[in-house]
Amino acid sequence: MKKIQMVDLQGQYSFIKEQVNNSITQVLESAAFINGPEVHGFQKELEDYLGVKHVIPCANGTDALQIAMMGLGLEQGDEVITADFTFAATVEVIALLKLTPVLVDVDLDTFNINIEALKKAITPKTKAIVPVHLFGQCANMDSVMEIAEEHNLFVIEDNAQGIGADYTFKNGTSKKSGAIGHVAATSFFPSKNLGCYGDGGAIFTNDDALAHMLRGMVNHGMYERYHHDVVGVNSRLDSIQAAVLRAKLPLLDMYNKKRRETAVKYTNALKNNTHIITPVLANGKLEADNNHHVFHQYTLRITNGKRDGLVKFLNENGIPCGVYYPIPLHKQKAYTDNRYNEADFAVTNQLVKEVISLPMHTELDDEQINFITGKINEFIN
Repeated sequence: MKKIQMVDLQGQYSFIKEQVNNSITQVLESAAFINGPEVHGFQKELEDYLGVKHVIPCANGTDALQIAMMGLGLEQGDEVITADFTFAATVEVIALLKLTPVLVDVDLDTFNINIEALKKAITPKTKAIVPVHLFGQCANMDSVMEIAEEHNLFVIEDNAQGIGADYTFKNGTSKKSGAIGHVAATSFFPSKNLGCYGDGGAIFTNDDALAHMLRGMVNHGMYERYHHDVVGVNSRLDSIQAAVLRAKLPLLDMYNKKRRETAVKYTNALKNNTHIITPVLANGKLEADNNHHVFHQYTLRITNGKRDGLVKFLNENGIPCGVYYPIPLHKQKAYTDNRYNEADFAVTNQLVKEVISLPMHTELDDEQINFITGKINEFIN
């Protein structure tokens, strides 16, 4: 059996090696390293894939979130609601902009923002909601958009883990994740479902005026060289990374389908273990064509208190794993706030003790999956 990796980027590269190498060579020979043809080509192709009017590439996913908020004109002290159970970048950019982060609990089943907690958190100072499509599963965007419309709030989708997912609304229509809110941000970090070979990110919107603002902001506030019309930053996707992403984008649906197939195999092997709760999908289905979850992570809940022991046991047996996330954001030193009541974070406080994420990538084979699940069932009994 080949070595098990949390993410097998080398195996993925071998499949697209010729195209990636040729594309990078073309960039090197053209010396168009910044805002070159590869960037513009990728931008257009991603717009077509997502069904959005505007994609604004930038340097990384954190920048994408920050610039999206800058473009909306949010002011110091405005409240922005997001989930307590997620990576720190989501709340980090809110704090950096001197906005007021408001953290709320999540659903026990899907790990996404809890709608009732969201409703209770709204105040006259609330200006935006940031739903996170955590681990690749779309948040409840029907409810989020209804709440936003009722209270005249912006919706900023954190799509760093969900690119390629389809969200089906209650009326039967569907959109790609990241194409639903007023604006969205994503990351192309190498381990993402659509990842480059360095840092990269992008912002999505269907709002023409907002897109114009964002295009200036990513480039020092310039629309014309040395004419700075808005306050901006230096955040650009370089041409080499765009070349890698152009090679991968046509394969994204295949990558995501393979992840879903792997998730089904994991779940079938673990679902009868009474101390393990496998991922619960929003519509209750597990089939590999269930497109609303793209399994950036495959995350279990271990309910008998042996999660940390399982981490140690798996590592001893050559099986990498991850705990995403071990500390709630409301307990992080940088984001503690006397306004928070521990009783309001019961689910998040439970999840941080139970969750464990297994290897998930397109190169996993049945032998590896059987070995991983066999060891888990051996330890958790």
